[in-house]
Amino acid sequence: MAFVTEENLTDLAEKRWATARSPRLAELMTGLVRHLHAYAREVGLTEEEWAAAVEWLAATGRISDDKRQEFILASDVLGLSTLVVQLNNRFTPAATPATVLGPFHIDGSPAAPYGTDMSDGIPGVPLFVTGRVLDPSGTALPDVVLDVWQADADGTYEAQLPDVDEARLRAKYRTRADGTYCVRTIAPRGYAIPMDGPVGALVGRTRISHFRPAHIHFLIAHPGYDRLVTHLFQQGSEYLDSDVVFGTKDRLVVDFAERPAGPAPDGGTLTVPHLHAEYDFVLNPAAAPDRARP
Repeated sequence: MAFVTEENLTDLAEKRWATARSPRLAELMTGLVRHLHAYAREVGLTEEEWAAAVEWLAATGRISDDKRQEFILASDVLGLSTLVVQLNNRFTPAATPATVLGPFHIDGSPAAPYGTDMSDGIPGVPLFVTGRVLDPSGTALPDVVLDVWQADADGTYEAQLPDVDEARLRAKYRTRADGTYCVRTIAPRGYAIPMDGPVGALVGRTRISHFRPAHIHFLIAHPGYDRLVTHLFQQGSEYLDSDVVFGTKDRLVVDFAERPAGPAPDGGTLTVPHLHAEYDFVLNPAAAPDRARP
């Protein structure tokens, strides 16, 4: 029987977790043990620090619910979410880059026909986002679902509003036969990540900017293609180069062009000025041979 010493502990723990019935679980857990032990040794982790870390993890769990996912936020600000996205979405060069899902996505957003205003009277500058959904060859893809969500003109999601319990500034659009889509909404504002929980408390003890640039989220799914989770960022907005969740990419920064009152991109007419962003999403074929999987 091997008794535990500081020198052999990691090896013993790895061997125990290597007994997992699933080879992949064994690989995941032995790697986790190895790197956690290496971290503790590298920084000289104290008992008090580890107790504080355990309490932070417990607090992160306590504040999480079906509207607020604090563990996702923790993963985002550590850069882990973006790293996992990069590892698992090595698309063809023509495909639209993927980004993080973020903590505010929810299932069950209402369906919205072409050009429907998902702001539903919420104050803000009218914004249209139009374009096509294509495959890498440039072929238009009809009947593609675009699940869209965003913050409001104050930088707030409905999950952060205690009196709001329905879908707000989110909808599911579909492309038409020619692959075109039209999202009508209001211009979002850049915002701070929630600072009232354990993640915010930790970030607040650093010089890290806790703001995100103005953006709109898209989750695009279509049979035969990889699911795309991405953002469109407003060109010229603050914090593009210091996004707290490491989500900004050059190809996703889009001009929100100012347009006067008059004809609108949905075919109607507006009596007030509005903004118009144009973007073609390119989906990655699910069986693309040059996609490297980890």
